[in-house]
Amino acid sequence: MKFSSRQPEPAQMQLAPMIDIVFLLLIFFIVTWQFTKSETELSVSVPTAQEGADPQRSQGEIIINILSDGTVKIEGSAVDLTQLLAKLASIAAQYENQPVRIRGDGAVAYQRIVEVIDTCQKAGIWNISFATQRPTPAE
Repeated sequence: MKFSSRQPEPAQMQLAPMIDIVFLLLIFFIVTWQFTKSETELSVSVPTAQEGADPQRSQGEIIINILSDGTVKIEGSAVDLTQLLAKLASIAAQYENQPVRIRGDGAVAYQRIVEVIDTCQKAGIWNISFATQRPTPAE
């Protein structure tokens, strides 16, 4: 009796599905990066501080921009304090310890910053940070 010692062929690796997944991941990261960039208003000139922290965002952090004329913007749209309170209250009800970063222009009245902080606290948000930038070195 003769047994054949025939080995099965090794499986071939399919590259097309792997390339599809890599391209999908690349598109996902590019699109999400664009959305996070649009949350910061370029017209806001935040104050300078010598010991300012690096601008690392917390995961899920909400950015509130306060322009030099006192306009409050969140997610790219201008809101008044009652609209801001409603939006923050609904978010705070879902997420405990929700982080908020306030990007106030250096020329805005301090009273407007205090009003936004007060609105955040009324909504139940206590994890508030402020955006600053380091001064440019004198040449």
